[in-house]
Amino acid sequence: MVITIDGPAGSGKSTVAKIVAKELGFLYLDTGAIYRALGYLALSKGIDLNDEDKVVKLIDEMELDIKIQEGSQRIYLNKEDISEKIRTEEIGMAASTVSKHPKVRKALLDLQRRFALKNNLVAEGRDTGTVVFPEAKVKIFLTATPEVRAKRRLKELKEKGMHVNYNEILESILKRDRQDSERETAPLKPADDAVIIDTSELTVEEVVEKVLKEVKKYGGRY
Repeated sequence: MVITIDGPAGSGKSTVAKIVAKELGFLYLDTGAIYRALGYLALSKGIDLNDEDKVVKLIDEMELDIKIQEGSQRIYLNKEDISEKIRTEEIGMAASTVSKHPKVRKALLDLQRRFALKNNLVAEGRDTGTVVFPEAKVKIFLTATPEVRAKRRLKELKEKGMHVNYNEILESILKRDRQDSERETAPLKPADDAVIIDTSELTVEEVVEKVLKEVKKYGGRY
């Protein structure tokens, strides 16, 4: 069984997807982390993020490993743990930029789908319900106002000891929303059969409950 949870930055999809996966005993897959890893690699090598062919070539250099350690997903790129390094606003924008390239998305599609071959899966990202797993039994699309999402992101980054500014984060979120929604290949949008949940006024627990109710309709182990 595959459950997809999509949505823009700060909508709560990562937090909710992790909890839902744990509740159900499913594998959790953060598809966005794969693009962040590629963006990180491109920046570290000084590659122009808008140069599609050069970015695609980098994929051959990626030895990507996703592990669950102490209940947390860790991302290893060429044996280096980059889990924290890829969570900055800069890498988020880099991920958004490289993900707009059709050749990149095609190259990474099989990698993402492989995880669902032998596992019950909760996949979160921006196009998991529309492109990566279009046949998923349960598709969720989380959303929230840009202001709420910016406040959540501000809190998250401050808790990690980063010095950040609310207005800059809000501007970054709005910019990324535009870039993700307007790209020609796999734009950010709800699947036609997705359940849309506005999380602006909901607690994490309330959102998780709504998602699990949808899973239960399809015989999920809940």
